[in-house]
Amino acid sequence: MEKDSLGTREVPEDVYWGIQTLRATENFPVSGITESKHLIRAYALLKLACVRANVAKGGLDERRGKALAQAAEEMAAGRFDGQFPVDVFQAGAGTSFHMNVNEVLTNRGLEILGKPRGDYADLSPNDHVNRGQSTNDTFPSASQVAVLTALRELRGSVTTLAESLRKKGDEFGQLPKAGRTHLKDAMPVTLGAEFRAYSSALDHVLEALPAVERALAELPLGGSAVGSGVNSVPGFRAASVAEYARLTNLPLVVARDPFESMQSRWPLGAASAWMRTLALELGRIAGDLRLMSSGPATGLDEIRLPEIQPGSSIMPAKVNPSAAECLSMVAYHVIGSDVATAHAVLAGQLEINVMMPLATYEVLFSAEILTRYLPVFARTCVDGIVPNPVRLEKFLVESAALATVLTPKLGYLKVAEILHEAEKSGRPVKELLVEQGLLTPVEVDDLLGPRALLKLTQPVP
Repeated sequence: MEKDSLGTREVPEDVYWGIQTLRATENFPVSGITESKHLIRAYALLKLACVRANVAKGGLDERRGKALAQAAEEMAAGRFDGQFPVDVFQAGAGTSFHMNVNEVLTNRGLEILGKPRGDYADLSPNDHVNRGQSTNDTFPSASQVAVLTALRELRGSVTTLAESLRKKGDEFGQLPKAGRTHLKDAMPVTLGAEFRAYSSALDHVLEALPAVERALAELPLGGSAVGSGVNSVPGFRAASVAEYARLTNLPLVVARDPFESMQSRWPLGAASAWMRTLALELGRIAGDLRLMSSGPATGLDEIRLPEIQPGSSIMPAKVNPSAAECLSMVAYHVIGSDVATAHAVLAGQLEINVMMPLATYEVLFSAEILTRYLPVFARTCVDGIVPNPVRLEKFLVESAALATVLTPKLGYLKVAEILHEAEKSGRPVKELLVEQGLLTPVEVDDLLGPRALLKLTQPVP
């Protein structure tokens, strides 16, 4: 039996959580989705840092501090991952999950001290585990550390995909193809240039990540309820953040303005926006791969994607661009999550943002699905792409846009006239140029031959 400010309840004897967690599971049976292991670990290390800071600064005695430190270390190692049943959609600010953490640490601490679980007179979730803290400063701090950790993992996944695209760019570097603007014939490029550009786009997205990481590293920890640090002992704020930085091996710092860091969750918004930008590029790349591999009989069929599974329950031998389709879905979800995160960040009022649980969940989930799938997409799709040289050459030589190179010699209007005539008659542009005495066969080859076409794909210095 456990008691809180609302009364007494019976709690299962085989769990480490307590009465407030019980109430939360009853009040918020929303999605069945529980908090990310990144957030559990980040909170465990935060609580360990706070315990050590409190002991060092006189806010907690050695006996309780030692037991709680051991419990937090065990929690950080994953021992209690199954002890956090609170739904990600919960009470505002994350109080439900925060108390879930406090109760697990308290009850494990009681075990270590040789006391029965629930004996909160000797060791309390509020008075000892939560000494000098509040949901208002700990939840955003743990969230930002969890996101920092998740983004570090995501960086590796983005780098893996960028490298796969870069390798294909090098492999396809000497394969000229028809370029397309507005989905209409345009000047030639190489297949390699297209793939290298995809890789460069991801490189540019990664270059913007350090600014996001710096924002996330500024923590409101130590601000307690509103930023002032009420009920914390002198020196706790700096000591807890310094110890948290040491435990996580992250460049964490005390927020420059403790009140702003309580009010605003813009660092989570920045992380979400960064992933949205990444998703926009990924969705665009996936769309291009699907378009270039369309057909084979009725589409472009310029590249062939690996065949990873049957594509139809009714049409035999049909194989779809399944990996690229999945990447598009992931990208669309991340973009949608960013909308939810943006609204959550916007919903801050005065000294706190009570929509923190939503923003934290959306950002961590986006990071998780991107981290998981990008290396898979690199392996199952990009690494196995092969060109279709026959189609590449066909579209290249048939593209009327090549005549653009004739305009310096013949003029825009004359070239347009030749192109219209070629389209109406169905005769090759090269043939009309020689027939009308506009160019000699040698000049046509110099301007529109294979060597000239490859040269056209190279950037002009």
